[in-house]
Amino acid sequence: MKLTSHQNMKIFILLLLSSHFASSVKHSLKYITTASSGLQDFPEMVAVAMVNENLVAHCDNSKKIIELKQEWVKKLLENDPHQLEEYKRTCFEWSPPFFKAQINSLKQRFNQSGGVHILQRMSGCEWDDETGEVIGFNQYGYDGEDFLSVDLKTETWIAPKPQAFISKLRWDADKARMKLNQYHLTVLFPEWLKKFLDYGRSFLLRTELPSVSLLQKTPSSPVSCHATGFYPHRASLFWRKDGEELHEEVDHGEILPNHDGTFQMSVDLDLSSVTPEDWTRYDCVFQFSGVKEDIITKLEKDRIRTNEVKPSDMTVLVTAAVVVLALALILIGVAGFIVYKKKKAISPPSSPDNSAELSEQLNPET
Repeated sequence: MKLTSHQNMKIFILLLLSSHFASSVKHSLKYITTASSGLQDFPEMVAVAMVNENLVAHCDNSKKIIELKQEWVKKLLENDPHQLEEYKRTCFEWSPPFFKAQINSLKQRFNQSGGVHILQRMSGCEWDDETGEVIGFNQYGYDGEDFLSVDLKTETWIAPKPQAFISKLRWDADKARMKLNQYHLTVLFPEWLKKFLDYGRSFLLRTELPSVSLLQKTPSSPVSCHATGFYPHRASLFWRKDGEELHEEVDHGEILPNHDGTFQMSVDLDLSSVTPEDWTRYDCVFQFSGVKEDIITKLEKDRIRTNEVKPSDMTVLVTAAVVVLALALILIGVAGFIVYKKKKAISPPSSPDNSAELSEQLNPET
C-alpha cells in the first residue's frame, strides 16, 4: 500500500487511486481508516467505505456521524440495521482508542516528540465474479510508508520496517486476532460485497463510455490522449504504432476520479523524434474490461486541441482590434464635432475612473 504524505489533509482519498486494470471482472470492498495526530483542522479519525472504488459511506468520529453516500446503501442498511449499528460501534467506540494508542506507541518507536503524524489502515477484499476467487487484505501505513500487512496464507504479519517488528511478533502470537482477520477478509467481507453489488446493481454495474481527446500545450510538447467520463474504472488507455502497442516514448497517467463518480485517465506520447509524415501511423486506444469494441482515435493534427493561438489567428485578432479601435476613434471624433457645433466649445476631458469545495470493517483491531 502506497500512502500519501502527512501534509495532505485529504490523505485517505488518494487511496482510491491504487487500482489497476485487469482482464477479468473483479469487484472490491475497501474500508479505509485514517487517524491523525497534530492536525488541528483534520478529525482525529475518519473512516470510509468503498465499493468498486465508489465512496458509499463516511464516518467522522469527531462529529459522531455516519454519512451514507448512495440511496441504495441507505436501503441496504435499513433492511440490515444490525450492520449499521456495528459500524457505529466500531467508528465511535472501538477504533478511536485503538488508533490513538497505536500512534502514541509509534511516535515513541520512531523517537518523535511532535509534528504531524498519520496512521492508516486499508482492509477489505476483492472478488472475481468469473472465477469466484477471493483475495483479502489488511494493511497499515504510518507517515506515508508501509508499516504492516497481513499474509493470510502463512498466517503471519509482514513488517518492512524495524519499528514494526515489535507489533509483528506480538500479532503473530495472537492466534485469535489472525482467525478474526481470516473470517472478516475471506468470509464476512465477500458476503457484504455481494450484498452491496445486489442492492447497487444499476449504479455499480453500469457502463459509461468516455469522451476521448488529443491535447497538446505547445507544438513541441507531448500529445496527450485524454479519456474522461468513463465507468467503471477497469479500463486501459495506450498508444499504438502500426497497430502495435507502444511501451517507449509514452508516459501513462493514473486513473483519477471525477466529481460525478466517473473516471479519467491520460497517456502522453513524445513526438520529438517523429516526422509529421509518420503521424498517421499512430493512434490512441481506449479499452474497457468486458467490452469488445475499442475506442480508437487517430493521431491527426486537426484533432489536437491546444491553448496556443496560431499566428494566422493572432493576425486576425490584431487586425480586428485595429479596425474596432479605428471605428471607435471615428465615432468619438464625430460625436465631438457635433458637440462642438452645438456648444461652440469643447469641455475639458474628465479623468479616468480608477475605482475597482466504516468501517474499520469497519472491524476492531483487525
